[in-house]
Amino acid sequence: MKTTQTGTLTAAAETPAERGWRKSDTTWMLGLYGTAIGAGVLFLPINAGVGGLLPLIIMAILAFPLTFYSHRALTRFVLSGKNAGGDITDVVEEHFGAGAGKIITLLYFFAIFPILLMYSVAITNTVESFIEHQLGLVSPPRVLLSLILIIGLMTVVRFGEQMIVKAMSILVFPFVAVLMLLAVYLIPHWHSAALQTLSLHHDGGGKGTGMTLWLAIPVMVFSFNHSPIISSFAVAKRAEYGEGAERKCSRILACSHLLMVATVMFFVFSCVLSLSPEDLAAAKAQNISILSYLANHFNVPVIAWLGPVIAIVAITKSFLGHYLGAREGFNGLVNKMLHSRGKALAPAKLNRATALFMLLSTWLVASWNPSILDMIETLGGPVIAIILFLMPMYAIRTVPAMRKYSGHLSNLFVVLIGLVAISAIFYSLFS
Repeated sequence: MKTTQTGTLTAAAETPAERGWRKSDTTWMLGLYGTAIGAGVLFLPINAGVGGLLPLIIMAILAFPLTFYSHRALTRFVLSGKNAGGDITDVVEEHFGAGAGKIITLLYFFAIFPILLMYSVAITNTVESFIEHQLGLVSPPRVLLSLILIIGLMTVVRFGEQMIVKAMSILVFPFVAVLMLLAVYLIPHWHSAALQTLSLHHDGGGKGTGMTLWLAIPVMVFSFNHSPIISSFAVAKRAEYGEGAERKCSRILACSHLLMVATVMFFVFSCVLSLSPEDLAAAKAQNISILSYLANHFNVPVIAWLGPVIAIVAITKSFLGHYLGAREGFNGLVNKMLHSRGKALAPAKLNRATALFMLLSTWLVASWNPSILDMIETLGGPVIAIILFLMPMYAIRTVPAMRKYSGHLSNLFVVLIGLVAISAIFYSLFS
């Protein structure tokens, strides 16, 4: 295949296979969606809608560019490495040196691993509640229940990356179907209360539109975040498409992000339009998901039954997607530590050791059920923003292999969103 001076494929050089769309492309498109669209979406209508309708409209406009440009930049960063099979930890070391590689690999792991722990707690809590409240049965001891659930998830993991992606792509269908059915079900309940907040001066709890939007940006960033699976995605597509991987990855990302934005924002708007700002504030104060609040508000048993099922599917998808990123980070840390001592470990053995560590740590935390996990996730937020938004943009300025992507307004947009997200998270933490 021929490339231009910038390294991208010319249209004439594309083969029919590269122009076409394969089954594997669909699987990855849904896998990306599955990682991003998880339990956080069930809280998004509350967090995004409590400030009024105008910030929500602005967020809907920003949703696609915010998600697409940042994840495309991270994908390009992974693809910029010389080693075709190198993951994000290898590319970081290649571009920034061994010292920076170790630091960023450590940050990458600690940005993703706490979220994996959070999902292990969430799946246990959700299933325990479902057994007790919906099924009317006595739940097994938490230690046993969490072990059974995590072993079940780790069983899927044992079948390898392709099985993880396939499982997530399959789980997407019932999740999206139920979410859309619920959004449509709420349409007759839409009312004009939300329209009263369509003002530049409306506030959510004493905050103007600007402040509300500023604090809502991190919610958007991390509700659509699927950076943990991006490295595996880029490596797999590079193996499949070679030099055509960047173009194909961009197409898959665009399709996946359009699906994300269309389905999630329809669900969010439907929820916000069917509730008043006071209802959303009450849901926020109760610290429950939008499904739980809707079930209580409309007294609809079907939502009470579907809510936990949707949550279980959402958490399972996100757990599997985040596992890939956490494993990659942990493997990178171990490899770098061994290489500095002149040692090495076979990939199969390393993956087994990582799986054992993940099983024991997630089981321990799920059994313990600490409330501090929300804070850990929030503290991981700035690190994710640095890796997803700022690191690829820095690479475009400093790495020769990335220089061909410089000079675009989208780069400035990604940097600004990253800085806004980081500043808003720190404001939330310390205000």
